[in-house]
Amino acid sequence: MKASFKKVTASAAALALTATVALAGCTGQSASSASSAAESSDAAESGVELQIFAANSLSKAMEEVQAIYAEQTGVAFADTQYEASGTLNEMLGGGAYADALITASKATMDTAVKEGYVDDSTRFDMFTNDLVIVSALDSSLENVTLEDIASGDYTLAVGDASVPAGNYAKQSLSTTTPPCWISADGAIGAESAGKDGTFDGTPLAGKVTEGSSVGNVCNYANSGDVDLAMVYSSDVYRFGNVKTVGVAPNDTHKAILYPAAVCVDSAYPEETEAFLQWCFTNEDAIKVWQEWGFEMA
Repeated sequence: MKASFKKVTASAAALALTATVALAGCTGQSASSASSAAESSDAAESGVELQIFAANSLSKAMEEVQAIYAEQTGVAFADTQYEASGTLNEMLGGGAYADALITASKATMDTAVKEGYVDDSTRFDMFTNDLVIVSALDSSLENVTLEDIASGDYTLAVGDASVPAGNYAKQSLSTTTPPCWISADGAIGAESAGKDGTFDGTPLAGKVTEGSSVGNVCNYANSGDVDLAMVYSSDVYRFGNVKTVGVAPNDTHKAILYPAAVCVDSAYPEETEAFLQWCFTNEDAIKVWQEWGFEMA
């Protein structure tokens, strides 16, 4: 009996030891999980919610990038506003709140700095883009040049004065022979602002439709309302249903840049600057930008 009792006692001890080790392991795992959960909870409960004002052409890519950043950091985003760059400035001038501004042209960011909407010390260029000529997917047109447009044989859609892509298009159209767009101050190409001017008296008189956004401009081409449209290369990725049939030479317009800056009224200036820098340097973010047709500046 004593021997049997010893065996039972030993077995019980072994079971107890095994249970203790297992419990310790579970406890360690629980502690680790609890720690990770706590860290995640702390990030999610940080209370940081950023309001971004961004150029229309960034919408699809920005949504993906923000989702990645929110998952990695716990920072939340309010309803990001995507508008023509000039409209974003008007919104800020009207008292709208934003933490960051990303425009589709140097000129619109210059205006934001001049009007005191953004902190100039935080400003930097994020992306570049190309100005392309597009048509409907079922169009037979291909290898279209600016000189082809200057023939007057085609109808065309471009952005209006508030749309940077439209400004760049008009700059390019002013360089053709004969010119297809005439600046009010007589400036040509990159020397022009591409805002104040006319198509009257040119081969395109009565043949141009101006849209209030690049989305509208693409739709005019997609629907067949016009033969051709001039938009950013990234817009072809973003909207689809159009095809690139030509490219406006870079020397016919100002360099296409997307500057970014922290707004002066931001409640989270450090967090906003961190997000903008992450957008510019993080490999996951860069991959998204490139997939949507943007190049890092």
